[in-house]
Amino acid sequence: MSPSEQSAHRGQASTRDQLLTARGLRKSFGAHEVLRGIDLTLHRGEVVVLIGPSGSGKTTVLRTLNGLETPDAGTLVVAGGPDIDFSPGTPQSARERGRRRLALRDRSAMVFQHHNLFPHLSVLENVIEGPWRVQGRPKAEVIAEAQALLARVGLADKADARPHQLSGGQQQRVGIVRALALRPDLLLFDEPTSALDPELVGEVLLVIKELADEGWSMVVVTHELSFAREAADHVLFLDGGVVVEEGPPAQIFEGPRHERTRRFLSRILRPLDGD
Repeated sequence: MSPSEQSAHRGQASTRDQLLTARGLRKSFGAHEVLRGIDLTLHRGEVVVLIGPSGSGKTTVLRTLNGLETPDAGTLVVAGGPDIDFSPGTPQSARERGRRRLALRDRSAMVFQHHNLFPHLSVLENVIEGPWRVQGRPKAEVIAEAQALLARVGLADKADARPHQLSGGQQQRVGIVRALALRPDLLLFDEPTSALDPELVGEVLLVIKELADEGWSMVVVTHELSFAREAADHVLFLDGGVVVEEGPPAQIFEGPRHERTRRFLSRILRPLDGD
């Protein structure tokens, strides 16, 4: 499939139906309000990229979508359920919201900044741990699928290795395979290249770009703006816990409408464009 065909395929996928909708997400840690009313919509087969300065709330949004953080207010609606209303005084009890939040986590898989692999397990054992022990799928089936996924990202010969025997880029590719092995509806990436040496960044971004071209639904937090410009269907620029501006990559990167967005991009993109 050519790049233009891949883009068209993803565009068609994104018009079919909504996978996830977040409305009015608010979150405070003590007196610090990290999210101040975040809205986000993701269609099936779509790539949404969150950009913005450090401390703008990007990771907290991602952790909320995965059920790792409980917002103080707002709603999350996922196609086929569960719908979760976090606003105070709603009919949903705390127990019910907790149950639905766990169900939400079952629909998604997250790739973190740091690889978080179990050091005492082999690469293959790291990949099969979730689908076998947590999801309860047959071990032989899970192993076969894990081996195929490792081969897909060029790590077939590393199945028996321990994490410390891998480069940072290889470890992050194992983290991506571990997420794929869970068969999630939604992939979440939290700055997946920020902990890597510069020469290893490309190999991880290539895998994520290939997944995007295949139609995986994903939300990506990244500082790699060239990747965002190329891979995203929709970009949100966050600052101070709010969505300052959002739109397709061409709008955000070539004609941003908000002065705060223009200032942010001028500081990040101009040095890169001048290389």
